[in-house]
Amino acid sequence: MEFHESAEDKAFRKQLRDFLTEALPPDWSGDEFDDSEAAWKFGRSFDKLLGQHGWMAPAWPKEYGGMGLSYAQQAIFIEEMYYHRAPRQGPRTVAVGFVGPTIIVHGNEAQKKRHLGGITSGEVMWAEGFTEPGSGSDLASLQTRAVRDGDDFVITGRKIFTSHAHKSDWIFLLARTDPEAPKHKGISYFLIDLKTPGISFRPLVDMLGRYDFNETLLDNVRVPKENLLGEINRGWYYATTTLDFARSSLSGPASARRSVDDLVAYVRETSVGGRKLSDNPRYGMALADRSIEVEIARLLQWRVISIHSSGGVPNVEASVGKMFNCDLSQRVARTGIDILGMRGAVRPESPKWAQLRGRVAMAYMGSIPATIADGTGEIQRNIIATRGIGLPRA
Repeated sequence: MEFHESAEDKAFRKQLRDFLTEALPPDWSGDEFDDSEAAWKFGRSFDKLLGQHGWMAPAWPKEYGGMGLSYAQQAIFIEEMYYHRAPRQGPRTVAVGFVGPTIIVHGNEAQKKRHLGGITSGEVMWAEGFTEPGSGSDLASLQTRAVRDGDDFVITGRKIFTSHAHKSDWIFLLARTDPEAPKHKGISYFLIDLKTPGISFRPLVDMLGRYDFNETLLDNVRVPKENLLGEINRGWYYATTTLDFARSSLSGPASARRSVDDLVAYVRETSVGGRKLSDNPRYGMALADRSIEVEIARLLQWRVISIHSSGGVPNVEASVGKMFNCDLSQRVARTGIDILGMRGAVRPESPKWAQLRGRVAMAYMGSIPATIADGTGEIQRNIIATRGIGLPRA
């Protein structure tokens, strides 16, 4: 793997920074925790602007709406977007990072033609329908049923933690199509229009006070057979592709680096009780540790990029990067709370007292679910142990 950027890569990074300078308001500082309607609308409009430039999925083939760039350049794109806190309220993460690549790998030509253009234009929002009440880490125990009826499947069940489903256009969903088969072998993968009759939502408000999650209810939802991805009863294997792509994101190191840089600047500029925070060696050592860990996280993710670049789909490598990044986000948040003290617990709703726009308080709470989403840390360790170093299953 070549870790030095080529002249072409450097020019692309500069092009992105120039674009962000022009596309974002002059006083933009970004707020990844803002779930207001205004933030949502701006995020959607920003994604459509990216779509006009072909930047929703830079490494996707041009025939699918991408730019045909290298995975290294896509990594540069992700780093710049997340470091500069570009809006992320739109469809980019789930559509581009999860379902889109799965359709490219496993979908038929009709499905690619129908769905990929809407993703790369920024027009179509997707939600994920994997987790169920009682079926989280043991996802293959899911109970949502899909029964064949002529040219349709009739789906009934419940999904939970379906992010932004109430604002999305489509959902990719796992359902059991063969209740007699072993639990990993009787599951199918569906692409479903959320306007289909029989779908409803129950809001789930998280501990940050945001309404991002839903319980999604499916009551005899009729889905055309054309919306089955791949072969029937092979959905588990397609889902692992989705999760491998989901765990391959380069956003974690870029976000962590921005948070560490903000904390470094705060320590250098702030005095408490007449004493500069930078005079406290404990803060300096903690931030040095976080800076080193950010570099480690970035190198782990570039390992994933090297596998993508050679035409592979990372598995163990994605789990290593995902686990390290999630743990790192918690360590960065704890370091921020330690440095800011009681002021670090003040939320953005109190701008007079909140330090660093209240991001540390929100990150401290928001980093906990990260170790659960897309497979818990324990699941990642099991993958690393069994598939990575060949340890026997318990």
